[in-house]
Amino acid sequence: MRRTALAVLVSALLLLSGCSGVFQGTETATDTETMTETSAAGTAAYEQTPHTGCQPGTISKNGTCQAVTSGSNADIFSAENLSAVTARNTTINGTPGYLVRPADDGEYPAVVVIHEWWGLNENVRHMAEILAGHGYVVFAVDLYDGRVATNSSDAADLSGEVRANPDEAVAKMQRATAGLRELPSTTEQVASLGWCFGGGQSLQLSLSDADLNATVIYYGTLTTNESTLRSIDGPVLGIFGSEDRVVDVETVREFDRTLGDLGVEREIYVYDGADHAFANPSGEQFDPEATRDAWEKTLRFLDEHLR
Repeated sequence: MRRTALAVLVSALLLLSGCSGVFQGTETATDTETMTETSAAGTAAYEQTPHTGCQPGTISKNGTCQAVTSGSNADIFSAENLSAVTARNTTINGTPGYLVRPADDGEYPAVVVIHEWWGLNENVRHMAEILAGHGYVVFAVDLYDGRVATNSSDAADLSGEVRANPDEAVAKMQRATAGLRELPSTTEQVASLGWCFGGGQSLQLSLSDADLNATVIYYGTLTTNESTLRSIDGPVLGIFGSEDRVVDVETVREFDRTLGDLGVEREIYVYDGADHAFANPSGEQFDPEATRDAWEKTLRFLDEHLR
């Protein structure tokens, strides 16, 4: 496979944090190269709750909430001693996205990354680069087909399109997951990871026939239906904020209890004082300490379950 790509070296200062979770469940490119498309019939397992992507109340303060427009988050994530990576826009099994992998030859576990309601912007691309620098092949899927919102109205329209056709989004993510496993640079181990709108999509992918090896959900809307959650691909890492009014704490606790009743291995953290979307450095609700701690937990979780 032709590997013309842009070499990206991401480096930043590793900062430590001191946050802890309220509770924890422990039971047990522009390159358009296209891989051969395979069929995948996706079905959304539950209906996601529409929301603004900003904490309720934020928009009324000034009429809008802004999307990040640059890679402004490198200095607050674990980004020390990262490997050089290569990156390109491409499609995998017909699903568009941003593929990033370590520059050194070899086989690496993979992560399907799903963007917030803004779309596949520079913030999410930068996170994909950082994660790849830790030794993963990362495919940040583009559920908006190249469109990126820069204001809340456009973001609501784009995310609404996906929610109106949830099965199509699931099918795209399933095809990407299957295609990642077929790459010569990947192992069989694949996880999903998403924030906000993407957190809910990460759960949808986990509930599908994708057969993930781990699931990471950052404050995505949840289902607590036991029959539905029987299909989840554990282990599960859930990251939430105690002040989130989109995904409230009681729903998170019920989600945790239901997974426990089903015997699903999971780690669920709720950060005291943190709002919805607290891990987005461009937002008004950004919580640096909670974000650093959550990201360290994410890296440790992926390392334990994919390597």
